[in-house]
Amino acid sequence: MGTPRARLRQNGRVPPTPSSSAPAPLFHASHLHKRYGDTTVVNDLSFEIAPGECLGVIGPNGAGKTTTIRMCLGLTAPDGGEISALGLQMPRDALAIKAQLGVVSQFDTLDPDFSCAENLVVYGRYFGFSKAQVRARVPQLLEFAALSHKADAKPGELSGGMRRRLSLARALVNDPKLLLLDEPTTGLDPQARHLMWERLQVLLQQGKSILLTTHFMDEAERLCSRLLVLDHGRKIAEGRPRDLIAEHLEPDVVEVYGNGALTLAESAELKAMAARVEVSGETVFFYTQDARRLLDALTRHGGLRTFHRPANLEDLFLKLTGRQIREDG
Repeated sequence: MGTPRARLRQNGRVPPTPSSSAPAPLFHASHLHKRYGDTTVVNDLSFEIAPGECLGVIGPNGAGKTTTIRMCLGLTAPDGGEISALGLQMPRDALAIKAQLGVVSQFDTLDPDFSCAENLVVYGRYFGFSKAQVRARVPQLLEFAALSHKADAKPGELSGGMRRRLSLARALVNDPKLLLLDEPTTGLDPQARHLMWERLQVLLQQGKSILLTTHFMDEAERLCSRLLVLDHGRKIAEGRPRDLIAEHLEPDVVEVYGNGALTLAESAELKAMAARVEVSGETVFFYTQDARRLLDALTRHGGLRTFHRPANLEDLFLKLTGRQIREDG
């Protein structure tokens, strides 16, 4: 016969008991709303961050990414919804929550009058650590940021990549459980960006959790366990990067450019071999389940260049949010 709950479950009237093995979310945002005047910037947004997870937030300019980060930090009050973090409530426990967060903002906020080491010491003092406690952590933090040789240099003497790594080291001064990173690699060259990625991957391996906003799709795919795709303040997709690609896109993409490429976008023969055809500038994108027939057909058109590749996060981003350029706002 079984227990009453088991009998009810067999009849479809009681949902299964949630697994107790799943860790409780480290951070939870529920039905967030934010308006500025007549403009809704964040619209009914909910998400969670699990311990040791990197949650990426992607979307075009004006999608609500930075406003979401500001609400998570208690810098902007939501017009509706709730935020809880580390077992505490925002804004009631804002100071206690911030004491366990690390933040790298979109813009450089390092003190130009202090050396690298002094920037870390002064920032650590804001968290109530003694000068001796912070100084004991400085060598380790500078080593993590690959800046041991720049301890006495001021931020103005550093490259852009070095300044971003110093900002990351500063965000770690209180040994936070959760890092909030708002476009942390914007403006960096490829070498500096890759070094930043390496440091963030080390933090994830150490069990830190990260909330990351980014415009770099390769960054999101490398670092993020899950992604939120925002547009006009709303969540339009959520999931693991590869799962989202498989759900929303065809597996193969053929890019065609060169003399006469644009006329092929209207070719009935070629369109029949693709699920979708898009034009951007002078390039035609064919999205298809199997590129072989399409590539064979394209060989009959002279003067063209083709590039065959698997679908990626950039394709997902453009499909869900469109190819039209958005202005900041």
